[in-house]
Amino acid sequence: MIVITAPTGNIGRRLLPLLVEAAPAHGEELRVVVRDPGRLPEAVRGRVEVVTGSHGDAATVERALTGADAVFWLVPPDASTTPERAYSGFTRPAARAFAACGVRRVVGVSALGRGTPQAARAGLVTASLAMDDLIAGSGVAYRALACPSFFENLLEEADSIRESGVFTDTAAADRRAPLVAVADIAATAAELLLDRSWTGVGSVPVLGPEDLSPDDLARVMTEQLGRPVRYRRQSLDELRADLLGYGLDEAFVEGMVDMKRAKDEGLDAGVERSPRAGRPATGFARWCAQTLKPAVLAAPEAVDAR
Repeated sequence: MIVITAPTGNIGRRLLPLLVEAAPAHGEELRVVVRDPGRLPEAVRGRVEVVTGSHGDAATVERALTGADAVFWLVPPDASTTPERAYSGFTRPAARAFAACGVRRVVGVSALGRGTPQAARAGLVTASLAMDDLIAGSGVAYRALACPSFFENLLEEADSIRESGVFTDTAAADRRAPLVAVADIAATAAELLLDRSWTGVGSVPVLGPEDLSPDDLARVMTEQLGRPVRYRRQSLDELRADLLGYGLDEAFVEGMVDMKRAKDEGLDAGVERSPRAGRPATGFARWCAQTLKPAVLAAPEAVDAR
């Protein structure tokens, strides 16, 4: 039995079809933990067992993990609390249940940066790495998918790119760093969840095929979208003010700012790319053509209606 948390999220909704397709050949059954079962794709509802509730709730997670061999663990974003509570606090009930329910293997979504000078003061990344330690300490075999920033973060900039040809971040314009498509994270998670041979605790970097700077992203977007796109660097103070203006928790905002600072100081740099056994990593140009371009070219009314 494989349990999938957050199956309707950005990664989970790509992971679930992969497992539904491949699990029978591996003799695996699937169970999902979801707050709203109505958000599950109709095509998979009859092919998975559903536990309704939050996987941060002790009773729900114990019910979901009973009889499970493997778990996909993803903490949902929660900007209403501190980074420690958002990551380790949310995960503690599950860490206790892993041992109590006899779970053998857990695959979790985490971050790059372990072992770097920036890791101790990297805000949300520091909290994510502490969550990894909590899970590893439960006694399960654990693989942390160490991810950089996602290509999909640029979808939040689709309106700005459409209306003014500008996207914004806090990194230096020439700072090259890895990025990744969420589909590649889902594919890596599926491979690990279906493989019963691995043991111990480790980290698996999940990266796109090349490091890219904001200026590189602007160049590729200009080529793929057929319109000029330029990068505007936002200061950390601007970012902090914007996030606080949305009413987010102050400690969480500082965690976001610290993460952005650490990334600009090289938190994600220097990770060796390993050849993948499955399909090659998604390149940024292909992702732009398949995902960003339709979002940017969509009429504003269509975007608002999603």
